[in-house]
Amino acid sequence: MDVAAWVEEYERAWREQDAAAVDRLFTPDATYLRSGYDDGLVGHEAIRDFWDDDTPFTLTWSPLAVDGATAVVRAEVVYGGDEPREYRDLWILVFVDDGRVRHFEEWAQWPGVPWIQSEP
Repeated sequence: MDVAAWVEEYERAWREQDAAAVDRLFTPDATYLRSGYDDGLVGHEAIRDFWDDDTPFTLTWSPLAVDGATAVVRAEVVYGGDEPREYRDLWILVFVDDGRVRHFEEWAQWPGVPWIQSEP
């Protein structure tokens, strides 16, 4: 498993809106959770549909931990466009032997929301 190569290809595919790359990055039955409480997107078609966004962005990232088939990556994404926005994120990636991801989970944090202040 090459975490750096996977993240670099993920960024390239996302930036170029290369929907065909989803097949190379994720297993056919992959789950893609957009938050810790998300029911998740399942499979290539659902992930491709979610990627349909051509807003320009910058991505900086670094691996935090790798344990067997699981990696944790810290990412910071800044979107440009008419309404700039940013977030910091942890990605939990679970790889299979061929280098694709079968489980992608995001834990994002936005500016102005530094911590959970109370229960809803």
